[in-house]
Amino acid sequence: MTPADLRALVLTFPETEVGTSYGRPSFKAAGRFFTRLRAEDDSVVVYVDSLDHRDMLMEAEPATFHITDHYRGHPIVLARLTTVDPVWLRKTLEKRWLKIVPKRLSRGYSPPA
Repeated sequence: MTPADLRALVLTFPETEVGTSYGRPSFKAAGRFFTRLRAEDDSVVVYVDSLDHRDMLMEAEPATFHITDHYRGHPIVLARLTTVDPVWLRKTLEKRWLKIVPKRLSRGYSPPA
């Protein structure tokens, strides 16, 4: 996956747009932080269900999943674009999107076939 592929994927979610977060380029959904590409290591910031889930991913696929000290206490994993499974990424981003957007959006959402 390339940064352009990530951008195209993220922008398929309704009311998602390019924005900034703490002065860095990011993607927002309905005005809320959704994800961002970390240019320093070509990794995408991905919210997961729990710290245990994050740790399991890092143990199972250390070439793909990692964190920095900044994310250590949060249910977030960094996924390297070059090795992340695009199907997993889409599904995981979709869960995050459904969680942060207003109910009017999530109720009417149908995932692409």
